[in-house]
Amino acid sequence: MLALHGWMDSSATFQFLADFLAGRFHIVAPDWRGFGRTEWAGTDSYEVGEYLGDLDAFCRHLSPSAPIALLGHSMGGNMAMLYAGVRRDRVAAVVNLEGLGLPAVPPEAVPARLRQWLDEIADPPTLWDYPDVQAYAQRLLRDNSRLDPDKAAFLAEENGRAAGGRWKLRADPAHKVVNRVAYRLEEVLACWRQIAAPVLWVEAAGSSVRAKMLAQPGYEQRLQCVASLQRVVVDDAGHMLHQERPAEVAQLVADFLGPLLLPRCTRPTM
Repeated sequence: MLALHGWMDSSATFQFLADFLAGRFHIVAPDWRGFGRTEWAGTDSYEVGEYLGDLDAFCRHLSPSAPIALLGHSMGGNMAMLYAGVRRDRVAAVVNLEGLGLPAVPPEAVPARLRQWLDEIADPPTLWDYPDVQAYAQRLLRDNSRLDPDKAAFLAEENGRAAGGRWKLRADPAHKVVNRVAYRLEEVLACWRQIAAPVLWVEAAGSSVRAKMLAQPGYEQRLQCVASLQRVVVDDAGHMLHQERPAEVAQLVADFLGPLLLPRCTRPTM
């Protein structure tokens, strides 16, 4: 199972799921380019096509002769859906955690978007830093009241580093530059229609991302583009549901992927 993290996150976000899934699945969780412990690209900005190319390289390296299961959160879930449609023979199954797509960008909004992109690469964005790792952990807890303090401490340590007497995020600030390529909904849905693998589509009841997407015209119709889709809503969880409710999400993953993947290998002795 290849686990793909979300924007401004890292592979460490899947540790809590891995704790519950250990012994049942072999999980590989890379850091996307410019996130976590992956080197920064040294570019003005990052583009969706670069992530897609990296994902193809991951799959070819990890499973060159057999389809692979993809588990993605947020941006990682969106990339998993695109890839499953583009390389349909390379994907055995998709678990999509809150990778719910984006609002469509109409053509008339593109000139302003390109102006914003030019302005931002001329005056590059920065990321907040903190006095120490504990201050960053407290920020995570303020942003997410459902997060356990021990998990916040772990994530703060993994996603930051000491530099110049401060605690700084590992992510490249260039990720904050707006993507110059607009989200073209019909192109995305054309990819989704090509998905042959079964998809577990997981939403969090308390997610602000979900609320935003449910308000988009035609959101429910988007899901009808996926031929084999099982939709689940996790109660008492927000967008970071895999951090907040790892046991429940891990059980959803195991119940969905187990019948699809475990018959191909030796079942673990419980």
